[in-house]
Amino acid sequence: MPAVTLQYLEMLSPDELRGKPQPMGLTIMEAQVKDYRFNRFLYQLVGEPWQWTDKLVHTDDQWQTYAEAKNLRTFVAYHRGSIAGYYELRQHPENNVEIAYFGLAPKFIGKGFGGYLLTHAIEIAWYWGPTKRVWVYTCSLDHPNAIHNYQARGLQIYKTEERV
Repeated sequence: MPAVTLQYLEMLSPDELRGKPQPMGLTIMEAQVKDYRFNRFLYQLVGEPWQWTDKLVHTDDQWQTYAEAKNLRTFVAYHRGSIAGYYELRQHPENNVEIAYFGLAPKFIGKGFGGYLLTHAIEIAWYWGPTKRVWVYTCSLDHPNAIHNYQARGLQIYKTEERV
């Protein structure tokens, strides 16, 4: 199996955000009633094409501990009543907010929704408590445009590593 390249990106000020306007018909809502089964479904729906497999072996208890934690928020994008994508934000110590998972459902890739969904994620991350830093990581298995979207919104690469 070839090595996987991980790239870590960060934003240190909300002023660095280069937002994208909301596309017609796309709405984003927070899943305010937490249910780990929903997070697991979103993870599989969005992550399957990109080989998101690390959490597939988790038990129901592990999923529940993760998805229903107080420091995790889940937002879902809808278009014409269908799930177009989602993101999870996880608050860490020292006022860091991670975009833990982010992506579009396969049928919505290439429709121009990713830029606004990421804009929304970054805006919410900055408004969630006294945030000092927003960060995310991506890897060479993700959609080829993922890194471009992150950088276009103003996130900067601060670390790159190879994993075998």
